[in-house]
Amino acid sequence: MKIPNLSCKIEMFCTVNPSESIEKIEQAISNVFPYAIINNNDVSINAHSKELRSFEKIYQFIHNNKLQKIYLRSLEDNLQDDTTWFYLNKQAAFVEQIAICEESNESPLGPIKVTLTSSNIDAIIDWIVFD
Repeated sequence: MKIPNLSCKIEMFCTVNPSESIEKIEQAISNVFPYAIINNNDVSINAHSKELRSFEKIYQFIHNNKLQKIYLRSLEDNLQDDTTWFYLNKQAAFVEQIAICEESNESPLGPIKVTLTSSNIDAIIDWIVFD
């Protein structure tokens, strides 16, 4: 896997339910995005990265499991200008699995919303799903 030298901003956001541990949600995000900087405010968690290598695990998962069509559809359906987004299942991320959610209610405790912004968003989508 060769990571293209494209500038981007990756943001992750999820709410923290009263029954959830902030530390476990932070771990879930770190499991999928090991290079992200994580911040919390007791009711939500925001994380971000400016490194495309933060997508390494998702890239590997997509290609190892031949899920290009699913991710391409989600990334294209949610594309607006130079930004796209998708949902990840929070519980799956905690056990180091990657599961995309088409709707936010597919993840019982709420999903992790992943937003990608770049002036080269088309090239980044192509790398994620086709490279």
